Amino acid sequence: MTKRMLIPGLAAACAMLLSACAADDPVARTPAPPPSLEALHAEAQRAAAAGLSERALAVWKNAATAYPADKSPWLAMAQLKYERGQYADTIVHAQEALRRDPLDAQAGRLLAASGLRLSVAAYADLQAQNSLHGATRSEAQELARQLHGSVGDEAAPPAAPAKKPAPVKRATPAKSSAAQTGSADPFGTLK
Repeated sequence: MTKRMLIPGLAAACAMLLSACAADDPVARTPAPPPSLEALHAEAQRAAAAGLSERALAVWKNAATAYPADKSPWLAMAQLKYERGQYADTIVHAQEALRRDPLDAQAGRLLAASGLRLSVAAYADLQAQNSLHGATRSEAQELARQLHGSVGDEAAPPAAPAKKPAPVKRATPAKSSAAQTGSADPFGTLK
């Protein structure tokens, strides 16, 4: 054999030997443990405070992956998305937090507020397009009544759109109720 043939073969054999040694090393196979959840939150909060929202979101996504049972990364992402006006994303992240803790009040508030903001925007778009009629209009009005009832608002929206009031017939002073009853009480006929 010539030297030219031996050198490539020797290089290949050395590479195989080195890779076999590296595969047997238990330290090389063990991945580094993820940073603590607290450390990830601190890093994300620093990024958010510095105006690096995308970086903060990336860190919280990593935290959600590293700690899948914890709701806090999902809540943080939902809050940040809400503050940025990204309500559809807020809903998704709040729902993930609620999957981990169905009683979390903050996630519930973010979900409700984002859903309402999206609904109001969609309703306004339909009105602007003059596409809000029939069953869609009736359903929207019913949902608005339910919402008012659930938040305890005393003033429920009207069942139908406001119509122009019928012209009021004005009584002449000689024919007024007070004059007909001979009483000075204008509400006497209502008693």
